[in-house]
Amino acid sequence: MLRFKNLDGSGPPPFDQVLKWAVGERLTGKRQKSPKRVPVPHREPDLATLATPPAPGEGARLTWLGHASWLVQLDGISLLIDPVLSKSISVVIRRNVPPGVPVDKLPRIAASLVSHNHYDHLDLPTVRQVGAPVVSGLGMARYFQHPRLDCVELDWWKSTKVGPVTVHFVPSQHWSRRKLADINDALWGGFVVEGSSARLYHSGDTAYFEGFREIGARFPCLDAAMLPIGAYAPAWFMVTQHMNPEEAVQAFEDLGARRFLAMHWGTFKLTDEPLDEPPRRLEAEWKRRGWAPEPLRVLAVGESLSVVNQDRISTG
Repeated sequence: MLRFKNLDGSGPPPFDQVLKWAVGERLTGKRQKSPKRVPVPHREPDLATLATPPAPGEGARLTWLGHASWLVQLDGISLLIDPVLSKSISVVIRRNVPPGVPVDKLPRIAASLVSHNHYDHLDLPTVRQVGAPVVSGLGMARYFQHPRLDCVELDWWKSTKVGPVTVHFVPSQHWSRRKLADINDALWGGFVVEGSSARLYHSGDTAYFEGFREIGARFPCLDAAMLPIGAYAPAWFMVTQHMNPEEAVQAFEDLGARRFLAMHWGTFKLTDEPLDEPPRRLEAEWKRRGWAPEPLRVLAVGESLSVVNQDRISTG
């Protein structure tokens, strides 16, 4: 019996579907083919600026490191979310673009926030090299024993403090697995990071689900939502695990967030769509809805964005 399930009671994709996609469609030539390497915008980070996190009341600075990895700085501390900064994952899947900030150039990290145990979100060499305490879901502490790193395990809707910042663990629609026999033995989710003048959301890995509305209701006026837009093809298989760009836009609307920051594209060739297709579909959907362009940001790897909530400053 599975230890954890999604809010709707679902579990991981059935093995016959995995086999059909990974083997059957490849042998029959039905897999969509696209290059494993494409140009993706990359910007040299301002390391001098990143060395000093924004002080309380100065909002937050978000730096995209590639894939789902972010450097989040606010209230005088620096956090990493899903830090995967190695040259490859699962040995054979190499990066398409270098990390936004190399591990040895990062500022002092107060905590690494790990959404779940899949290799493209939990890279143990990166987490160990950073050496910071970890915040993650239930059942995750086992991965940080060698060398031992402190790990706070959270159930959905539970919270912990990292210095002056509150970290909330919230549901996502996904699953977990690290080895053959540990399917859904560890909990997956996303994070709401709350400081004195910014409230931020990172979805982790997720399909579209009704939970976005509840997250938005429990944490109103999110200043930025870091949402995945890639790893969606073929749709018949990926729809229960990952969002496509159009679904990510709907999730953003459900959340009621002020800014959309795209992630989970362009870094690793995990699925069948072209690596550079997701932002094109995202921008097309945004225009189709007739929305103002300013809230949408597709950062270059290594690029930073500052966000601040003036209302939160004035109300405390």
